[in-house]
Amino acid sequence: MKIVLSGIKPTGIPTLGNYLGALKNFVKLQNEMKEDEFFIFVADLHALTVPQDPKELRSHIRNLCALYLAVGLNPENLTLFIQSEVKEHVELGYLMQSLVYMGELERMTQYKDKKQKQVEGVSSALFTYPALMAADILLYDATYVPVGRDQMQHLELARTLAERFNHRFGDTFIVPQGIEPKQGTKITDLQNPTKKMDKSAENDKGCIYLLEDLNKIKKKIKSAVTDLDGCIRFDKENKPGISNLMTIYAAMSGMEIKEIESKYQGCGYKEFKEDVANIVVQEIEGIQKKYQEWIHSPQLDELLDQGREKAQHVACKKMEVIRQKMGYGR
Repeated sequence: MKIVLSGIKPTGIPTLGNYLGALKNFVKLQNEMKEDEFFIFVADLHALTVPQDPKELRSHIRNLCALYLAVGLNPENLTLFIQSEVKEHVELGYLMQSLVYMGELERMTQYKDKKQKQVEGVSSALFTYPALMAADILLYDATYVPVGRDQMQHLELARTLAERFNHRFGDTFIVPQGIEPKQGTKITDLQNPTKKMDKSAENDKGCIYLLEDLNKIKKKIKSAVTDLDGCIRFDKENKPGISNLMTIYAAMSGMEIKEIESKYQGCGYKEFKEDVANIVVQEIEGIQKKYQEWIHSPQLDELLDQGREKAQHVACKKMEVIRQKMGYGR
């Protein structure tokens, strides 16, 4: 049995981009890899790299836990837990800081992007969090990590640190492999299709949230920016808006891009947008119904308690080995 591991930051209500780029893929992988064990967590410590409202953060943590289950993850093959409840993440995160080089962290493109967006002072945690991310993965000897293109650089750093540790202290960590979804890896903003769909964007008209009003979702899709060409054809460079909608349709329906082009040959954007809106709303409506069941269920806390205990057990055993290898403590 191998471990598949991933986590999402609770920095707001997950978006359609989060769903198609990560959550939906988790469910697909879990259905395909039934012999493996899935460790899925809420990365609340990573959320603290920027200021958070304490009440909102706690609410977002619980919402994300419920959404993990609402999108279809199977509790029977799942260790669901909250990162901060397993203290070994912080310990190994610091040890990874002792292995990583400044230059490696400075090259992280996400750090560069977030630094540019940050108006006030940039925290040191924003700079070093790739080391904690590496610890999240290596702590559980994860073999596979579902990852989008924007996180591939961080996974490569985790692989580098695993190899560096193994070279210095002997074989200790599994060097993880990334699993990148074939479709829906990057959903862009509906109003600015050259940029990623981001819940922190100033204008939320281009962002679809999994828990927002269904009519509002339809309206956002129907008002998505396209072009004057009028032809439903995939061309990211010249037709980013319609290409983004085609990517959403493909990820939701399972159809190939070429099939979509053929199906809508000769059709207008209005008809296509209507179909995209309907297929998105139909799926999100089902997620919202299941979310309401989970968010008010005592079973959610039971699963989180079980997940914490399982994760703690695995993490404690791993840290005992690491302490012996590195020689710190008694």
